[in-house]
Amino acid sequence: MRNGIHPAYGPVVFRDRAANHAFLTRSTMSSDKTIEWEDGHTYPVVDVEISNVSHPFYTGTARVLDTAGRVERFERRFGKRGRA
Repeated sequence: MRNGIHPAYGPVVFRDRAANHAFLTRSTMSSDKTIEWEDGHTYPVVDVEISNVSHPFYTGTARVLDTAGRVERFERRFGKRGRA
């Protein structure tokens, strides 16, 4: 790897404000805000709007779209078209 062209890669805390959850990982993102982590060290913190703790897919609250019902409703409204 060439020196001087890659962003700094280090520990960063990502904090999900909606779920009040934070996790420490490594990233190239940086922030002016810092937080003292459980190990006593201070790390930059990046606030995110959604994470695996608050995302509907991972929490099991995701809605399943009824695509068959939508197609049938469209066909009732506009009629079926024959194949050419």
